[in-house]
Amino acid sequence: MILERDARGGGGDSVGAGSADALLILPFDVRSRSRFRARLDNGEEVGVILTRGHILRGGDRLRAEDGRIIGVAAASETVSTAHARDADLLARGAYHLGNRHVALQIGPLWLRYSHDHVLDDMVRGLGFTLVVEEAPFEPEGGAYPAHDTAHSHDEHHLHDGHHEHDELEGHHGHGGGHTHEH
Repeated sequence: MILERDARGGGGDSVGAGSADALLILPFDVRSRSRFRARLDNGEEVGVILTRGHILRGGDRLRAEDGRIIGVAAASETVSTAHARDADLLARGAYHLGNRHVALQIGPLWLRYSHDHVLDDMVRGLGFTLVVEEAPFEPEGGAYPAHDTAHSHDEHHLHDGHHEHDELEGHHGHGGGHTHEH
């Protein structure tokens, strides 16, 4: 099955069951890959081929060649959420984490990143209150619009698991994905 980005958009926190025929529930490291295999929430295996540099976001929708709408949802994953007492501390924390090229989600007086003990110690040392939790992770897409699907009109493709695609074989196995953060 081939999917392309649905013109009705996305960008919300999640896609409800009523607005999609199936869901693709993925952690950030998988949503940031350009080629991967996954299972929809109905168990159907699919291969996804995206334009390099684009990130699937929770709330995005993909349209199958048969007309089905596949919603994308951010899976809960282990993250560290650092709470700041004020905007100055928030800015300092964002600077230090960004200087280490850490994928970072920014909220009102909090920063979130993939859980890491070394980074946890650093942000505590700066004065943050830290919570390690299971939560969806939607880090900033970077300064360049091509890295965020909210600014893109390129097509995204999804193939069912019955087709053989050399491009999918061996690329970005478990934990092997990467992003291009700027």
